[in-house]
Amino acid sequence: MTIKVEKLARSFGEIQAVKGIDLQVERGETFGFLGPNGAGKSTTIKMLCTLLHPTSGKAFINGYDIERDALRVRQSIGIVFQDPTLDEYLTAEQNLYYHCMVYHTPRKTRATRMHDVLELVGLEERRSDIVKTFSGGMKRRLEVARGLLHEPQTLFLDEPTVGLDPQTRRSVWEHVLRLRERTGLTIFMTTHYMEEAEYCDRIAIIDHGQIVAVDTPAALKRMVGQDVVCLTTSEPEKAAVMLEQSTGRAVRRVDDAVYVEGENGQTLAASLIRQLTLADLEVRGVNVTAPTLEDVFVHLTGRAIRDEAASAKDRMGSRLRGRGRLRR
Repeated sequence: MTIKVEKLARSFGEIQAVKGIDLQVERGETFGFLGPNGAGKSTTIKMLCTLLHPTSGKAFINGYDIERDALRVRQSIGIVFQDPTLDEYLTAEQNLYYHCMVYHTPRKTRATRMHDVLELVGLEERRSDIVKTFSGGMKRRLEVARGLLHEPQTLFLDEPTVGLDPQTRRSVWEHVLRLRERTGLTIFMTTHYMEEAEYCDRIAIIDHGQIVAVDTPAALKRMVGQDVVCLTTSEPEKAAVMLEQSTGRAVRRVDDAVYVEGENGQTLAASLIRQLTLADLEVRGVNVTAPTLEDVFVHLTGRAIRDEAASAKDRMGSRLRGRGRLRR
């Protein structure tokens, strides 16, 4: 087991940011941590990364206690922060070299490690280029490479693709998932992009400082409801009666369409079409809809993920405007 959390809590004065959560993450797992603004996810990650002391409870990262073995925890993890932390006026290689010095990477292995991690994220050919010339996606990939330099067992990604366009986000994730396949790395991530959460093996949703659900994306979506198959037919009334008898499922009829709910909508749709065709009933159209992780998020927290996304963009804009004022 890579991460084990027991009754972990953190208060700021009278405010309980995290209220005694329990959590386990298996080795080699990609684990997502989701929650609305102010839910406690950032506070939790800071505690797990030894950046913040818990008020009570325990947590173990790669077998090390976050309180008693903080240095060993730090040595065993890599972190990609939400805020950009690269020096854009240095080359990719220089950024990595500085990180090697901070983590006391042995001199004889530094060059090999820098080459290996740059190759892993597809930036070996840009090693001597100034980071300022990199695209947003390349910068994030370089930050991932930097987080892997000291060969951590666990990689923490805090909103790793915030501010990137969808195509670049996909590119970053393709590299991250290849890393996991090649290294067996455990990944613990936060994101407000629901399509990114689909990459996770399991997801924990936290709200008001408490974890309200932990499961696979598919299982979480089943909490909201099953897939819905909509079929338009030449004889909807006859089709509804026949399908209800043959499947034993409840069938709803609306105008010229019939609706059937069940798991694995694509497979169910194929079966229903086959039955209608054998009964000489014309199928004029078919549509399959499934619950989304955003539906789960709203169902469990009462907040729309769109609000979380908008807030993240506002935060990024504020940081960029702040940097602009400092440079002037």
